[in-house]
Amino acid sequence: MSAAPSFDDREGSLWFDGKLVPWREANTHVLTHGLHYASSVFEGERIYSGRIYKHKEHIARLFESARILGIKIPYTEQQIFDACYEAARAQNIQDGYVRPVVYRGSEMMAIAAQQTTTHVAIAVWQWPSYFDPAAKMKGIRLAISDWKRPAPDTAPTAAKAAGLYMICTMSKHTAEAQGYTDALMLDYRGYIAEATGANIFFVKDGELHTPTPDCFLNGITRRSVMALAKARQIPVHERHIKPEEMAGFQECFIVGTAAEVTPVSEIGPYKFKPGKITETLMNDYLEEVHREKSAVEI
Repeated sequence: MSAAPSFDDREGSLWFDGKLVPWREANTHVLTHGLHYASSVFEGERIYSGRIYKHKEHIARLFESARILGIKIPYTEQQIFDACYEAARAQNIQDGYVRPVVYRGSEMMAIAAQQTTTHVAIAVWQWPSYFDPAAKMKGIRLAISDWKRPAPDTAPTAAKAAGLYMICTMSKHTAEAQGYTDALMLDYRGYIAEATGANIFFVKDGELHTPTPDCFLNGITRRSVMALAKARQIPVHERHIKPEEMAGFQECFIVGTAAEVTPVSEIGPYKFKPGKITETLMNDYLEEVHREKSAVEI
């Protein structure tokens, strides 16, 4: 099977600073502030059957992330909302991945960035299940990362900011080198936090337990799955969870835009068996995202 084309060498167009441009011409300078100082925020969205799932919520979070980093987006939320669909139509994609990104430009090369231009780009591409379907059904394996999610007074943990993902990349690379699919990250206090790009849930005696998102993102998919669980009258407990508690959980799964709902069979020394609650919520989520609605939600 041939390798997927590089992300800088693809056909079609993407949305860049207010207009569609040829994909290969959507370039920025090597001295861009966002590259050197991580002054960048982004979103990850899925488009299903022509509808971007929870699109308003994602765009609102993009603007809130930019606000937290002191970045002024030179467009309205409605303009970016519409631009995502424009980018999807340009690529003729009904089912795929949507990536809006906001970053500071190259006018200043220093920690200070008051005179930089804010750039916005939106790319859409085909993207199947984040994990191999066969592996997903039997549950993926997670290592336990040595890196911890930072305290909210040491990093902008409420923002989906590029800089916060550096330790996620490092953790995932280490996990993959050890034969795992992903890594579980603890927080600065030693409680369970999340996977490198997804929130986590555990099942015990028919009830869900999930970490309190006080130093990492309260994911949009996370909130959707909690609502689905409550509709099924499955109790959900948000709380601080110690790593050793994993010995008493029967099921585990991670959730996110890319991961959707993915069962977990192993985290370090702890074993889980994907079961009825995980399967139910996985199926409920797939039904939710494919439910027929207007292609553009206002």
